[in-house]
Amino acid sequence: MSDPQQSQNEGTEETFISHLVELRDRIIRAGIAVIVVFIGLVYWAPDIFRLLARPLMMNLPKDGKLIVTDVTGSFFVPMKVTMMVAFVIALPVVLYQIWAFVAPGLYQHEKKLVVPLVGSSYILFLCGMAFAYFVVFPTIFRVMAHYNAPLGAAMNTDIDNYLSFVLTMFIAFGVTFEVPIVVVLLVRMNLLTVKKLRQIRPYVIVGAFIVSAVVTPPDVFSQLILAVPLIVLYEAGIIAARLIVGKQAEVADEEGHAAS
Repeated sequence: MSDPQQSQNEGTEETFISHLVELRDRIIRAGIAVIVVFIGLVYWAPDIFRLLARPLMMNLPKDGKLIVTDVTGSFFVPMKVTMMVAFVIALPVVLYQIWAFVAPGLYQHEKKLVVPLVGSSYILFLCGMAFAYFVVFPTIFRVMAHYNAPLGAAMNTDIDNYLSFVLTMFIAFGVTFEVPIVVVLLVRMNLLTVKKLRQIRPYVIVGAFIVSAVVTPPDVFSQLILAVPLIVLYEAGIIAARLIVGKQAEVADEEGHAAS
């Protein structure tokens, strides 16, 4: 006669292994999606890098240019940029694989929340990257070129350092544009109330300027470019949270009247 405890442990172990196998398959599928997009774009890798460098090149002085200080930099930097673009394009597939893995363990109301949450997060992150590319980069590079002019020094930037800078800015502004989602989640999960969010507004404003001072170049104008959108997005999150909480309250009242 088999031991019930041993049978239960074997069943738990089999379930754990099956989850690991499924996770591996999901990761492989997500990786294949990124690689397929990367292969489709790799031929245009130099053009993609020139597009990324356009905000800088448009604001460099006549004698300014991008340089390569690493022997392999001219090859690997465009490849890194192309891989980054491929990941952003394939991100919906990656997010779907994550969703497909965790969905069986979610309740129905959680599933209804996750889909619009993930979609809006992706869109907002792209908006943050677009804001950095079209607004922040030209402004920062113009200001830096202005500061460099009186020095009489050639403004030459290494392409690897430039890539590191733009990646930092993309991540910073992409995460910044996620603030409304974070605020709505905090209210939705009853961790904070709309009233409390309004009360801590002064601390959020100070924190926004501290974050912008750490992330952006050390000039006031560049810091304002990050701090102001962060504050505006926080206010947008409060408005969205208030609307959602109000709508949920109305639904709860209607269900209560229907039950009575």
